[in-house]
Amino acid sequence: MTRAWKSVEAGRLSPAARARVKARVEGDLQELSLADLRRAHDMTQVDLSRIVDMTQSQLSRLEARDDHLTSTLRRYVEALGGELEITVKIGGKRIRLRGA
Repeated sequence: MTRAWKSVEAGRLSPAARARVKARVEGDLQELSLADLRRAHDMTQVDLSRIVDMTQSQLSRLEARDDHLTSTLRRYVEALGGELEITVKIGGKRIRLRGA
């Protein structure tokens, strides 16, 4: 017999315990700028610009922007060895967008 996670969670974790787990998960989530992310991977702008096929000045402008094209972010993140995921949060519910 299978049961939905919500029913298992509700039966085993008190509301206080669920709140502690949620706080711990959200605490593990880091917020970094693109430049901080690049530095965390020990890369210079010149190093990364060569991988993403941009000039260093183009990469510098990209890191300074407040808005980005998804395709540009994907190239940047993949050049660091990562994978871009886009998640939407609506009414406390998290939804991962496919193909984004």
